[in-house]
Amino acid sequence: MNYPQIPKSWNIESKPHKFCPGCGHGIVLKALGQAIDELGIQDKAVFGVDIGCSLLAWDFFNVDTIQTHHGRTTPVITGIKRANPELITIAYMGDGGGYAIGSQHLVNAAARNEKITVILVNNTNYGMTGGQMAPTTLPGQKTETTPYGRDVNEAGYPTLGPEMVAAITQEGAYVARGTVANLRQLKGFIKKALENQMAGNGFSFVEVLSGCPTNWRTNAAETWNFIEKTMTQYFKVGELKVPGKGE
Repeated sequence: MNYPQIPKSWNIESKPHKFCPGCGHGIVLKALGQAIDELGIQDKAVFGVDIGCSLLAWDFFNVDTIQTHHGRTTPVITGIKRANPELITIAYMGDGGGYAIGSQHLVNAAARNEKITVILVNNTNYGMTGGQMAPTTLPGQKTETTPYGRDVNEAGYPTLGPEMVAAITQEGAYVARGTVANLRQLKGFIKKALENQMAGNGFSFVEVLSGCPTNWRTNAAETWNFIEKTMTQYFKVGELKVPGKGE
């Protein structure tokens, strides 16, 4: 049987990711990679990765990539964008890098309406260092440092990042929260965030709900149930701010 020839443009080198089995980072990166390809911005994209699990994406894409100190990806990407506004700059981090040690940079970049794109992966714990409580750990959730569950009276409530960013950004910002449980929607949000930067509108921010079965100590069914049902009760999925829609 004669099979059709595969176009040369489809012969793209690939590699497995370095994350734990069941980790959501691979899904987020797939959505980002597809968005970059569909927009045709590979040659002018700069990808910045934070220390933490996100660091394992440092050699995943065939784009210019920079590794930063923990929590410093946002200002580094901001500096690159200011030095060369023609570039499409992407900051990639976890909830610790964005909402803890890097929170001041995220807040200030959003307030200044920097024309960059930030993608933050929320898996409700510090994944690389063993599963300690993070800014996004849910009330009652058990971690290595909250063996009896997060007590909001002592630790406060989880950070609602997109809601915060939407509140402090000016018109022209794009803010959304997606989930690895809906790849098509997630890619759409990431693509819109990149397009918003390409249009020169303003700050673009996408939080992604993701799984960490290694530290959650969950099987496949339990992992997806936690992402799709438990996390989304507190972290509402959808677009929070879209330029031109008065949100």
